[in-house]
Amino acid sequence: MSRADAELAIQAARAGAEVVRSHHGRSVDRFAKAGGDFATSADIEAEQAILGVLRSARPDDAMVAEESGRSGSDGSGRVWLVDPLCGTLNFAVHTTLVSVNVALRVDAEVAAAAAVDPFAQEVFWTDGTAARVRCGGVDQHLLPSAASGLVDVNLDPPFPNERVFRAARLLTDEGFVERFRPRVVSTTLALAWVAAGRRAAYVTDGRLRDNVHFAAGIALCEAAGCVVTGIDGRPWRSGLGGLVAAADADTHAGLLALIARQREPA
Repeated sequence: MSRADAELAIQAARAGAEVVRSHHGRSVDRFAKAGGDFATSADIEAEQAILGVLRSARPDDAMVAEESGRSGSDGSGRVWLVDPLCGTLNFAVHTTLVSVNVALRVDAEVAAAAAVDPFAQEVFWTDGTAARVRCGGVDQHLLPSAASGLVDVNLDPPFPNERVFRAARLLTDEGFVERFRPRVVSTTLALAWVAAGRRAAYVTDGRLRDNVHFAAGIALCEAAGCVVTGIDGRPWRSGLGGLVAAADADTHAGLLALIARQREPA
């Protein structure tokens, strides 16, 4: 069922992306959340559109959505993870660096996922075995590449490992400056770009298991053959957590070495 589930993820994410596009350039209502964060009317309406597609096709599955939380039955072992607008702060100031993310976890693994760029109208998707991008109805395999040297770094909180790692400190390391060039787009669309060869790597702190922001992007990177671990080199679901997703082993090893230097005594 993974291919059928992948097509459903695509359909649902596209439904959300259509809503996001329809709100672009318009004034949107803001709804305050914890920690100074907020949602907009575009987030909420896109989420409703996504959940409508999923519930119609898979009424027995559970859903975890950023704005409305958890719903549905837990009995099937199937959980849809929905991020209706990743890059809300970008969107609210009419910046088009955003993503609509839908992923399906079956038991412990993500079996299907889609991340849609609403404005480039690219659909990055995986059925759990291969990663592709669909544009104009044509699918192409995603091919990671570290040639650009561009590393996207997430500077947004939370910072659960700030005692031993802060992304901002990574950017000031001379070793990083000598080898890489930082980018900060503030949306997990950047993870899809790692899978597609448009970024050499992506680095973030945080607890990412069942995280609606990251599930689709991580699945894309893993299916495309990227090297994906936590910031301590262990599986990203364990250890310190966080994420280093790199196009190849050499880039991954270089970033882990730079991160490890933050844990060394001054």
